[in-house]
Formats: sequence, structure tokens, C-alpha cells
Amino acid sequence: MRSIWNGSISFGLVTIPVKTYSATDRSSSVSFVRIHDKDGAQIQYRKICELDSEEVPNEEVGKGYQAPGDETVVPITDDDLSQLPMPAAKTLSILSFVDPAEIDPLQMDKAYYLGPNGASAAKPYTLLREALEHHRKVAVGRVAMRGRESLAMLRAYDQAIVMHTLLWPDQIRPATGVAPDDVDLRENELTLAETLMDSLGELDPAELHDDYREAVEELVAAKVEGGEPAAPAASGSSGAQVIDLTAALEKSVRAAQGGGEPDAQAESASVTSIRGRKQAKKSASGRRASERSGTPAKKAAKKTASATAAKKAPGAKTAAAAKTSGGRAKAASPAKKTGTSARTPTAGASKKKASKNTAKKTTGRKTG
Repeated sequence: MRSIWNGSISFGLVTIPVKTYSATDRSSSVSFVRIHDKDGAQIQYRKICELDSEEVPNEEVGKGYQAPGDETVVPITDDDLSQLPMPAAKTLSILSFVDPAEIDPLQMDKAYYLGPNGASAAKPYTLLREALEHHRKVAVGRVAMRGRESLAMLRAYDQAIVMHTLLWPDQIRPATGVAPDDVDLRENELTLAETLMDSLGELDPAELHDDYREAVEELVAAKVEGGEPAAPAASGSSGAQVIDLTAALEKSVRAAQGGGEPDAQAESASVTSIRGRKQAKKSASGRRASERSGTPAKKAAKKTASATAAKKAPGAKTAAAAKTSGGRAKAASPAKKTGTSARTPTAGASKKKASKNTAKKTTGRKTG
């Protein structure tokens, strides 16, 4: 690994010569070049002077400063910059040691490995690294690299010291107007969210890889071989769907605890109204009650059939009694009014009434 900057760490009266190495590699990420669609030739970028429209070679390209909102450009030479006071030039001056939580990740810019520069720097370098790790602190200081001064943070990492350049506080934009206002959260929703966080477990960095980069490489390989690229697999999600937040959290917790994958609807969950959630809850409770009681539909059908039979049976008996006693349709009407409450005693009363009518007719004939 080639060093990109040599300097020293100023730790009180201790000076530690160090070499700086880039800690990240972005060359493995997917990048594309611009081409001419008509013939496939790559498009070149040239430095053109706005005054005479001529191409400018690199040796004639200088620096200039343009104030925000001003069209005036002030030329700045390397000699002008070299005369400026730069206390942190070639030296990382440690200002303080703080807790890591005091450094907001928004301030972190680029990461570099710092290694000892020379055999004499090995011991003070190791001392600083062990002190940072044992004391659980990070060092904050100033450093000037590539003609620019910035804040820096030092921390122990994997038997080495890592330097993160930090943005200045005025380079962090406020979050005004980003977060929503007046959102009410229920206690069970927060509890479910925390349970889901605990259920997801630890992250294994070895299992993380760039799926998009692999897909691009397969696409390029297929085009080079002259074949057709494989069609992408259909996504299970059909876009954002509005479902209940609590239900989505519960499904996610069950999936995380059981090792399964949450369904697409739970992944694209958003908040619905409380009324909709209550209706869903009632229907769910109704289904659970149905599962506990067995087959309620069959039982209800049996009850309906028995009630219908009860209606028909008393009516038939009453009509038969009316015909036997010489009565007409009037004798059957009380049974219709009684409905399902018509039972054996009612049929007996109809028989007694029919007997009385027969007795009256018989008496009338004898008298006549």
C-alpha cells in the first residue's frame, strides 16, 4: 500500500512521525463512461477557455477564487498559498480527547490509516493506540493535507490508528423542515419496534456484498459473449401498500424470530387510520373465534333447518285437526301466527276446540 501523505502527530511534547494510507477503495464500485449512442465512441472532456474557445493544456491550468454570488474570479498562485500561516502543516495537532459519542457521524468525511514512519516511531505510535483503546476515547485535532486544513479524529482500529477527516461545524446543514411534526406514537408500537431491533441479531460484515455490481458484471459478460442478458427476477412487491403499522411490526418480529422473510406487504408498510386498524382487529378476532368454536357455519345451518321444521310440523298437525273436525282454514290460522313457538300444547287446544264445535252441532240437531 502506497502512502499518500507524510507528517507527524503532535501529542503533548511527544512527536510521532506517521505515514498516511487511504483506508477505502472506491474503484470496485460500478462506474460508467459516457459514449456516443450513434457510433459507440467514448466522449472526451476537454478544458476549453471561455474567452477564446481554445483548448487549454494542463500545464496552463491555474487556481482562482470566486466568492459566492460574485462573478469576479481572483487568480491565486501556489506562491500566494505558501505564504499563508498554516500551523497544522505536516502536523496533526491533537487538541482534546473525547468520547466517541460526541462526534456526530455527519461530520466524518474521509478515512485514512496512519502507520509509524520509521523504527523510532513504533513505540510512541503503539503507546497512543493502546491509550486510545484502553481509555475508550478518540483524539480530535487539526491537520493540513493537500493545501487544506481540516479537523481530524483519531481512533484505534484493528491494531492500527485510523484518522477521519471531519467537516467543520458550519458545513453541516440543519435538519429544519425535514422531520414531521406532531406525530403520536403508541407505547405498544415503540415496544414492537424495539423488539424487532433486538430480534434482527448481529450483522456479519463478511456476508455483505454489492449485488448490483455483480448484476452489472453478469450483464456485461453476457453482452461480450453476444448472448441475451438474463431477465431479472420478478419482484414480490408491487409498490407501497397502506397497511397497519402495528400489524407490520408484529409480522416483522415473527419473521425475525422465526428466521423467515416478512411478506412484501409488511416491507412496504405505512400508517393507516385507527378506524381501519380496529376493523381489521375485529375481523381477525372473529376468525380466531371461528377457529376455536369449530365449524359455526354448519351449526348455524342445523339450527335454521330445525327451526324451519318446527314451523312446518305444528302447522301440518293443526291443519289435519281442522279437517278431522270439519273446520276450515280458520283453524289453521292460529298456528301460523304462533310461528316457531307452536308446539304440542297448542295442537291439543285446537283439538279441544274442534270437539266443542262438534258437540254444539250435535246438540243443535237433536233440539231441532
